[in-house]
Amino acid sequence: MATNKQWLIGITDYLVAPAHIEQQAFPEAEFVFLGAWRASEQNRQQWQRADALLVWHWRVDQPTVDILDQCKIVVRYGVGYDLVDGAALAQRDLPLCNTPDYGTEEVADTACAMILMLQRKIREYDQMCRHVQAGWQENLLKPHQRTSSQTLGIIGVGRIGTAVALRMKAFGYRIMGYDPYQPSGHEKAVGYQRAASLQELLQEADIVSIHCPLTHETRAMVNAEFLQCMKQGACLVNTARGGIVADLDCIEQALRTHQLHAVAMDVLPDEPPQAHALITAWRNQAPDVAGRVIINPHTAYYSEQGWVEMRYKAAETARMYLLDGKLRNRVN
Repeated sequence: MATNKQWLIGITDYLVAPAHIEQQAFPEAEFVFLGAWRASEQNRQQWQRADALLVWHWRVDQPTVDILDQCKIVVRYGVGYDLVDGAALAQRDLPLCNTPDYGTEEVADTACAMILMLQRKIREYDQMCRHVQAGWQENLLKPHQRTSSQTLGIIGVGRIGTAVALRMKAFGYRIMGYDPYQPSGHEKAVGYQRAASLQELLQEADIVSIHCPLTHETRAMVNAEFLQCMKQGACLVNTARGGIVADLDCIEQALRTHQLHAVAMDVLPDEPPQAHALITAWRNQAPDVAGRVIINPHTAYYSEQGWVEMRYKAAETARMYLLDGKLRNRVN
């Protein structure tokens, strides 16, 4: 079908027609929902003709980069870009950009909600009181500390980590942050105590909340050694990337020995979760982990407003570059 659109933008996967949000952001473009390029010659030709790619889960590997004959920019709909070979794109002088700010409020709010659930033992009480045989409010879980006596350690004090720090200060927490990539004085502007090392933060924090990207430095960062460095009985919250946790074995072991009191995870090393003793215990509400394991299905990013913002900004980033040569949020 003939079109008077100047640019052809390929949406790689996950989303389905219509691309009305993207069209609002980039009215000069035609948007096409791409099929797997290995599946047919017609699909392959669409990939070859695309001036830009908007990527959800598609693994943009070297073979995929090799067929991008017309492509001038690749934009990730979300924050993480570990499924995209940024180096291969850079070799072709193709910029890779992400959309880092669309879900800042949503992820920060989810992390704060999880922190408070663990702090106030809401999930544990919910599980326990289903089986209370005598009394009612006398059934208290101990130890149970006041928030103003607790230290919240934030690993990664970027957009989301900063939003968490600002929110949780209102609850009286002592806030510590570890982020070697933030400039000197960032802690003064936001209002937290900068940890000189990751180990220092782990040794002092009663609750550790993770807000760093998945990189070669952070992949499998949370392992047995990491958990052993934490305070006895501390809690862990991860709303960042599942791959930051090495595996569920170390989490399960730390819970069973009570080195880790509780864990809340919006992201997992494998999604959906594979067969594992911890997942089975969580699903069956086993007494030894009941209320101590909170799992969400990677939904911290979502709100209806955030969904629209993410799609609009991804298409807008492509438009800014194709029409005006301006790069926003380049990561390679």
